Amino acid sequence: MIPPLPDSQPATFRTTVHGTIFAERAARVAQMTAGDALVLIPDPPMEDDPEVWVHASDGEPVGHLPPEINQWLAPWLLRGGKARAIVIRVHGDDVPSWKRLIIEVHCAGADGDAA
Repeated sequence: MIPPLPDSQPATFRTTVHGTIFAERAARVAQMTAGDALVLIPDPPMEDDPEVWVHASDGEPVGHLPPEINQWLAPWLLRGGKARAIVIRVHGDDVPSWKRLIIEVHCAGADGDAA
């Protein structure tokens, strides 16, 4: 059973992805297009402040969600929540790195959504 979302948290939302310039992530982001499926994976439960990592559909990491989202989404995912994400927009090098990848996240459980 999927746990309910924390109070006042949206079932669907758009966000930026942070940390996209490290290692080979920038090259992976540059190859993405709107509609590409993404995978969201929380840090292990023993982390003090777990983050939610964004991976391309092939499993390669591209970055992580902002802290204000991590603080509620990571614990929810670790309790059995399910979420899926897609690419909405990819900007080029003329945009700050933390604004280059815009995604939409769909959390399961709200309105019968199966994420």
